[in-house]
Amino acid sequence: MVRFVMVRLVLLALLVAPVTLIAQSRTLDIYWIDVEGGAATLIVAPSGESMLVDTGYETDGRDARRIHAAAQQAGLKRIDHVVISHYHGDHVGGLAALSKLMPLGRYYGRGDKIDPVDQKWYDSFRTVSAGRRTIVKPGDPIPLQGTQVTVVASDHQLLAKPVNGGGPNALCANAEQKAPAGFENQAGVGLLLTYGRFTFLDLIDMDWSTELELACPVNKVGAVTLFQTNRHGSWDGAGAPAFLGAIRPQVIVFNNGPRKGLGQVDNNAKPTTPPGVKVPPYERNGYARAAALPGVEGIWQGHLSLLDKDPKHNTSPDMIANLEETAECQGHWIKASVEQSGRYTIVNGRNGFSRTYMAR
Repeated sequence: MVRFVMVRLVLLALLVAPVTLIAQSRTLDIYWIDVEGGAATLIVAPSGESMLVDTGYETDGRDARRIHAAAQQAGLKRIDHVVISHYHGDHVGGLAALSKLMPLGRYYGRGDKIDPVDQKWYDSFRTVSAGRRTIVKPGDPIPLQGTQVTVVASDHQLLAKPVNGGGPNALCANAEQKAPAGFENQAGVGLLLTYGRFTFLDLIDMDWSTELELACPVNKVGAVTLFQTNRHGSWDGAGAPAFLGAIRPQVIVFNNGPRKGLGQVDNNAKPTTPPGVKVPPYERNGYARAAALPGVEGIWQGHLSLLDKDPKHNTSPDMIANLEETAECQGHWIKASVEQSGRYTIVNGRNGFSRTYMAR
């Protein structure tokens, strides 16, 4: 009898071992889905749980279909967590159509105070998320199993205490100030994801003014491995040097469109530095500003900027997922696969070009 039990235990161990090895070998996968200047970032944890941050535009269901296709590529039959950062049409517009294409689990977002101009998108979110909605505040976790996801901003509030090794920021001393870029952009949900030594910061549409609140006089989010550009890379209304220099990204992904974000000039953000106060000059072009940051090892773009096609103002063509106008666009994604060791590989869905980095 003892021998029989031992044989069964050995057989069971042989069956379980391959499953365990497979589970340990799974990567954290991040897909930047092309929603042509909106935002839709799909994250699949090594546990198999998934989280989608924003859903792109309404646009005849185009972006919902692209998200669904990426989810299928990732082997998903449902998305467990859906974060809607704020109530603009390029972030929540695709939600209603997506909810008809596949099951969606729990919803997370900011509160109910809105600008009436955004009523349509607020109503859409409330309708789809009815009974399954969580309003988040800074410091709250989003339970994506196998990772740590922390809300760093929501409803005009920011983290009270630094995380991820954050601390005093010497770059704040002469930081230039700019006027706010609108109620909804400043109210949005921002996230910091941690997986081992790898960190991913996604601040959606956070503007220059709020960046400085997050980074000055204390950097609340520390240095990050990978940064998804806020405001789609339109860094005349964001990308404050005191903020970018504090987070020290290793790799940057611009979620721009062919004619939105990177290369776009924002004339609404006016300097508000008091007269007589001198501040260091900063690079006006978003790509050039990113490329000049100390420690940046790679820059990837959702689109070639057709507003400014200067090769000096765009990354290497191999690292750009889409090159054409909207009418001809195939909607190629960019994907990062992160190993538990901190080693991660980014792939261009258009051409298969990839680069591998080691998280610092």
